[in-house]
Amino acid sequence: MTDAIYIHIPFCINRCQYCDFLSFKSTPNKRREYVEYLKKEIKLSTRFEYDTVYFGGGTPSLLDPREVEEILELLNVKRNAEVTLEVNPKSVDFEKLRAFRDAGINRLSIGVQSFDPHYLKLIGRLHTDIEAEEIYRDARKAGFDNISLDLMFSLPGQSIEDVKRDLVKITELRPEHISIYSLIWEEGTPLYDRLVNGELKETDNEIEAKMYEFIIDFLKSKGYIHYEVSNFSLPGKEARHNTKYWENKEYLGAGLGASGYIGNQRYKNAVNFEDYYGKIDNNEKPYEQVEEVNEKEKEEYRYILGLRLLEKGVEAEGEYINKCLELEKKGYLIRKSGRYILTPKGLMVANNVFEEFIG
Repeated sequence: MTDAIYIHIPFCINRCQYCDFLSFKSTPNKRREYVEYLKKEIKLSTRFEYDTVYFGGGTPSLLDPREVEEILELLNVKRNAEVTLEVNPKSVDFEKLRAFRDAGINRLSIGVQSFDPHYLKLIGRLHTDIEAEEIYRDARKAGFDNISLDLMFSLPGQSIEDVKRDLVKITELRPEHISIYSLIWEEGTPLYDRLVNGELKETDNEIEAKMYEFIIDFLKSKGYIHYEVSNFSLPGKEARHNTKYWENKEYLGAGLGASGYIGNQRYKNAVNFEDYYGKIDNNEKPYEQVEEVNEKEKEEYRYILGLRLLEKGVEAEGEYINKCLELEKKGYLIRKSGRYILTPKGLMVANNVFEEFIG
């Protein structure tokens, strides 16, 4: 049963130096047109009752709060649903945040990335460290009591001391949730070009691993639960929507380039406006790719995604019992309350562990 929806808003103020996400610059009129088509797409789908709604991007906070409200009014949202909006600090102020709260948003994911002016400039963020903190405090004043902050690490030239300063700052603010991401050098991005040209250097793998270990230890010492490979929360404040992904549950994806998982199908929507709008004009779902998922693939997804949940893990069944036992002997997994979870050793090579379940 599907009770989650992801809504993609593919617009940004500008593209960050490291970003290869599907996003474009826009005008209010272009965003208005897009919202109208988004609403039409939602109407083409089966009507579900939603426990979680997630507006991602891009920069969904570029939308007018009334536009977000219009979208939510089309959805059958449960009373205690988690309704998340991703926010760029440069795209909102106190009044807009309060309007989003009134529109039905009850959780924010704010893309801070760093509190260091040097690194913010390096990765192309338009906001300052001071603006990021101000927006966080404005969000509190606007009534938000469930806020996630994003933080990046392993940036070019970054030291563990630099990471520590960011962690000290973020824990002083005390958000309910923290997501941490190491920099991924994506081909075609300005940052990658600077790497190729020799202007920038990648962080050494050993140093990156030490940064990750330091982040884990530091956030745990401040009362945060490391419940997923890249995510930490205060007790009871795990991201409900994203947890559905890791539990391999079904979800609807709406919007340009959005992905979804319904029944035995994983699908991806058209990635250009002409195809997306054209299919919707023909009363067709704007799919570009559809993958039929068989039972074996479903099981593989269950282990690959489920092992990301460091507290819950997965229950081993069938042919995968021996694989889990083998990984347990190597010290990568441990059995706890009948379920397998990553050990600290397994966590440091998590992608290699996940690959063991493919094929």
